[in-house]
Amino acid sequence: MDNFYPILRNTTLFRGIQKQELFDMLHCLGASSRCYPKGSFLLRIGDPLSSLGIVLSGAVVLLREDFWGNRTILAKAQPGEMFGETYACLGNTSAVNAQADSDCEVLWLDVHRVMTSCSNACSFHTHLIQNLLSALAEKNLQLTQKLQITSQRSLREKLLNYLSAQSQLAKSAEFTIPFSRQQLADYLAVDRSALSTALGKLRDEGVLEFHRNRFRLSSR
Repeated sequence: MDNFYPILRNTTLFRGIQKQELFDMLHCLGASSRCYPKGSFLLRIGDPLSSLGIVLSGAVVLLREDFWGNRTILAKAQPGEMFGETYACLGNTSAVNAQADSDCEVLWLDVHRVMTSCSNACSFHTHLIQNLLSALAEKNLQLTQKLQITSQRSLREKLLNYLSAQSQLAKSAEFTIPFSRQQLADYLAVDRSALSTALGKLRDEGVLEFHRNRFRLSSR
Protein backbone atom coordinates (compact mmCIF):
# COMPACT_ATOMS: atom_id res chain seq x y z
CA MET A 1 0.00 0.00 0.00
CA ASP A 2 2.97 2.30 0.54
CA ASN A 3 3.41 2.48 -3.24
CA PHE A 4 -0.03 4.06 -3.57
CA TYR A 5 0.50 6.83 -1.02
CA PRO A 6 1.13 9.52 -3.69
CA ILE A 7 -2.26 8.63 -5.20
CA LEU A 8 -4.19 8.39 -1.94
CA ARG A 9 -2.90 11.66 -0.46
CA ASN A 10 -4.31 13.53 -3.49
CA THR A 11 -7.80 12.08 -3.20
CA THR A 12 -10.50 14.36 -1.84
CA LEU A 13 -11.22 11.88 0.96
CA PHE A 14 -7.66 11.99 2.34
CA ARG A 15 -6.88 15.62 1.59
CA GLY A 16 -4.73 17.23 4.30
CA ILE A 17 -3.98 13.94 6.09
CA GLN A 18 -0.34 13.03 6.77
CA LYS A 19 1.27 9.77 5.68
CA GLN A 20 1.37 7.96 9.03
CA GLU A 21 -2.14 9.16 9.86
CA LEU A 22 -3.29 7.80 6.52
CA PHE A 23 -1.90 4.32 7.14
CA ASP A 24 -3.37 4.26 10.65
CA MET A 25 -6.65 5.37 9.14
CA LEU A 26 -6.69 2.61 6.52
CA HIS A 27 -6.26 0.01 9.24
CA CYS A 28 -9.04 1.56 11.30
CA LEU A 29 -11.36 1.68 8.30
CA GLY A 30 -10.81 -1.97 7.44
CA ALA A 31 -9.41 -1.07 4.02
CA SER A 32 -8.88 -3.86 1.51
CA SER A 33 -7.64 -3.78 -2.07
CA ARG A 34 -8.63 -6.01 -4.96
CA CYS A 35 -7.46 -6.39 -8.55
CA TYR A 36 -9.88 -6.73 -11.47
CA PRO A 37 -9.17 -7.72 -15.09
CA LYS A 38 -10.30 -5.49 -17.96
CA GLY A 39 -13.97 -5.90 -18.78
CA SER A 40 -14.97 -7.44 -15.45
CA PHE A 41 -17.75 -5.94 -13.35
CA LEU A 42 -16.93 -4.59 -9.91
CA LEU A 43 -20.58 -3.72 -9.28
CA ARG A 44 -23.85 -4.46 -10.97
CA ILE A 45 -27.15 -2.64 -10.63
CA GLY A 46 -28.95 -4.02 -7.60
CA ASP A 47 -25.83 -5.16 -5.74
CA PRO A 48 -25.89 -4.24 -2.02
CA LEU A 49 -23.23 -1.62 -1.39
CA SER A 50 -21.69 -0.64 1.93
CA SER A 51 -18.21 0.37 0.74
CA LEU A 52 -16.85 3.11 -1.48
CA GLY A 53 -14.11 2.40 -3.99
CA ILE A 54 -10.95 4.36 -4.73
CA VAL A 55 -9.13 3.52 -7.95
CA LEU A 56 -5.45 2.80 -7.29
CA SER A 57 -4.48 1.85 -10.84
CA GLY A 58 -6.24 1.50 -14.18
CA ALA A 59 -9.72 2.94 -14.64
CA VAL A 60 -13.36 2.12 -13.89
CA VAL A 61 -16.38 3.26 -15.94
CA LEU A 62 -19.76 3.81 -14.31
CA LEU A 63 -22.60 3.06 -16.67
CA ARG A 64 -26.22 2.13 -17.09
CA GLU A 65 -27.65 -0.19 -19.72
CA ASP A 66 -31.30 -0.35 -20.72
CA PHE A 67 -33.41 -3.40 -21.62
CA TRP A 68 -32.22 -3.26 -25.24
CA GLY A 69 -28.54 -3.03 -24.38
CA ASN A 70 -28.05 0.70 -25.00
CA ARG A 71 -25.25 1.96 -22.77
CA THR A 72 -24.95 5.36 -21.13
CA ILE A 73 -21.65 6.21 -19.44
CA LEU A 74 -22.13 8.37 -16.36
CA ALA A 75 -18.49 8.86 -15.40
CA LYS A 76 -15.02 7.38 -15.52
CA ALA A 77 -12.97 6.97 -12.33
CA GLN A 78 -9.19 7.07 -12.75
CA PRO A 79 -6.40 6.66 -10.16
CA GLY A 80 -7.21 8.64 -7.03
CA GLU A 81 -10.91 9.01 -7.85
CA MET A 82 -13.81 7.51 -5.89
CA PHE A 83 -16.99 5.77 -6.95
CA GLY A 84 -20.01 4.26 -5.22
CA GLU A 85 -19.84 6.65 -2.27
CA THR A 86 -23.35 8.05 -2.67
CA TYR A 87 -25.10 4.68 -2.66
CA ALA A 88 -22.88 3.36 0.13
CA CYS A 89 -23.60 6.39 2.33
CA LEU A 90 -27.33 5.89 1.82
CA GLY A 91 -27.06 2.17 2.51
CA ASN A 92 -28.70 1.50 -0.87
CA THR A 93 -28.10 -1.03 -3.57
CA SER A 94 -26.03 0.17 -6.50
CA ALA A 95 -27.97 2.01 -9.21
CA VAL A 96 -25.08 1.76 -11.68
CA ASN A 97 -22.75 -0.84 -13.14
CA ALA A 98 -19.05 -0.38 -12.45
CA GLN A 99 -16.82 -2.04 -15.05
CA ALA A 100 -13.04 -2.24 -15.29
CA ASP A 101 -12.00 -0.17 -18.32
CA SER A 102 -8.53 -1.73 -18.04
CA ASP A 103 -6.79 -4.03 -15.61
CA CYS A 104 -7.21 -2.15 -12.35
CA GLU A 105 -6.77 -2.24 -8.60
CA VAL A 106 -9.36 -0.73 -6.26
CA LEU A 107 -9.23 0.11 -2.56
CA TRP A 108 -12.52 -0.53 -0.76
CA LEU A 109 -13.43 1.36 2.44
CA ASP A 110 -16.35 0.61 4.76
CA VAL A 111 -18.46 3.79 4.66
CA HIS A 112 -20.01 3.08 8.06
CA ARG A 113 -16.52 3.17 9.60
CA VAL A 114 -15.75 6.37 7.72
CA MET A 115 -18.87 8.11 9.03
CA THR A 116 -18.75 6.98 12.66
CA SER A 117 -16.08 7.28 15.34
CA CYS A 118 -14.38 4.01 16.23
CA SER A 119 -13.73 2.62 19.72
CA ASN A 120 -10.18 3.97 19.50
CA ALA A 121 -11.56 7.53 19.26
CA CYS A 122 -9.23 8.32 16.35
CA SER A 123 -8.70 12.05 15.99
CA PHE A 124 -8.88 11.99 12.20
CA HIS A 125 -12.57 11.07 11.92
CA THR A 126 -13.88 14.64 11.94
CA HIS A 127 -11.44 15.59 9.21
CA LEU A 128 -12.38 12.47 7.25
CA ILE A 129 -16.12 13.18 7.45
CA GLN A 130 -15.54 16.76 6.27
CA ASN A 131 -13.56 15.42 3.31
CA LEU A 132 -16.30 12.91 2.50
CA LEU A 133 -18.87 15.73 2.42
CA SER A 134 -16.58 17.66 0.07
CA ALA A 135 -16.27 14.59 -2.16
CA LEU A 136 -20.05 14.17 -2.30
CA ALA A 137 -20.43 17.86 -3.20
CA GLU A 138 -17.84 17.51 -5.97
CA LYS A 139 -19.67 14.47 -7.36
CA ASN A 140 -22.92 16.42 -7.35
CA LEU A 141 -21.26 19.20 -9.35
CA GLN A 142 -19.96 16.67 -11.87
CA LEU A 143 -23.42 15.18 -12.35
CA THR A 144 -24.92 18.65 -12.70
CA GLN A 145 -22.34 19.45 -15.36
CA LYS A 146 -23.13 16.24 -17.23
CA LEU A 147 -26.84 17.09 -17.15
CA GLN A 148 -26.07 20.55 -18.52
CA ILE A 149 -24.04 19.02 -21.36
CA THR A 150 -26.46 16.27 -22.34
CA SER A 151 -29.49 18.59 -22.16
CA GLN A 152 -28.18 20.64 -25.11
CA ARG A 153 -30.48 20.42 -28.13
CA SER A 154 -27.97 19.37 -30.78
CA LEU A 155 -25.04 16.98 -30.92
CA ARG A 156 -22.79 19.88 -31.91
CA GLU A 157 -23.78 21.84 -28.79
CA LYS A 158 -23.33 18.78 -26.55
CA LEU A 159 -19.88 18.16 -27.99
CA LEU A 160 -18.71 21.77 -27.75
CA ASN A 161 -20.01 22.09 -24.17
CA TYR A 162 -18.18 18.92 -23.15
CA LEU A 163 -14.91 19.92 -24.82
CA SER A 164 -15.12 23.44 -23.39
CA ALA A 165 -15.55 21.99 -19.89
CA GLN A 166 -12.55 19.69 -20.40
CA SER A 167 -10.48 22.65 -21.61
CA GLN A 168 -11.41 24.65 -18.51
CA LEU A 169 -10.57 21.67 -16.30
CA ALA A 170 -7.14 21.35 -17.93
CA LYS A 171 -6.69 25.17 -17.97
CA SER A 172 -5.45 24.82 -21.52
CA ALA A 173 -6.79 24.86 -25.06
CA GLU A 174 -5.00 21.53 -25.56
CA PHE A 175 -6.07 18.58 -23.44
CA THR A 176 -6.72 14.84 -23.32
CA ILE A 177 -10.18 13.47 -22.58
CA PRO A 178 -10.61 10.25 -20.54
CA PHE A 179 -12.88 8.56 -23.10
CA SER A 180 -12.39 6.54 -26.26
CA ARG A 181 -14.59 7.58 -29.20
CA GLN A 182 -17.26 4.97 -28.37
CA GLN A 183 -17.16 5.90 -24.69
CA LEU A 184 -17.59 9.58 -25.56
CA ALA A 185 -20.63 8.68 -27.65
CA ASP A 186 -22.03 6.68 -24.72
CA TYR A 187 -21.32 9.58 -22.33
CA LEU A 188 -23.11 12.08 -24.58
CA ALA A 189 -25.87 9.53 -25.36
CA VAL A 190 -25.41 9.86 -29.12
CA ASP A 191 -24.62 7.58 -32.04
CA ARG A 192 -20.91 7.00 -32.61
CA SER A 193 -21.04 7.56 -36.39
CA ALA A 194 -22.94 10.83 -35.85
CA LEU A 195 -20.31 11.86 -33.29
CA SER A 196 -17.50 11.17 -35.77
CA THR A 197 -19.31 13.20 -38.43
CA ALA A 198 -19.77 16.14 -36.03
CA LEU A 199 -16.10 16.04 -35.04
CA GLY A 200 -15.08 16.04 -38.69
CA LYS A 201 -17.24 19.08 -39.44
CA LEU A 202 -15.84 21.01 -36.48
CA ARG A 203 -12.31 20.19 -37.61
CA ASP A 204 -13.08 21.32 -41.18
CA GLU A 205 -14.47 24.57 -39.79
CA GLY A 206 -11.26 25.18 -37.87
CA VAL A 207 -12.99 25.01 -34.48
CA LEU A 208 -10.78 22.20 -33.22
CA GLU A 209 -8.04 19.72 -34.00
CA PHE A 210 -7.84 16.21 -32.61
CA HIS A 211 -5.94 12.96 -32.72
CA ARG A 212 -7.62 10.07 -30.92
CA ASN A 213 -8.49 11.48 -27.49
CA ARG A 214 -6.16 14.49 -27.70
CA PHE A 215 -7.89 17.79 -28.60
CA ARG A 216 -6.95 21.39 -29.27
CA LEU A 217 -9.62 24.10 -29.39
CA SER A 218 -9.29 27.16 -31.58
CA SER A 219 -10.30 30.67 -30.48
CA ARG A 220 -11.58 31.38 -33.98
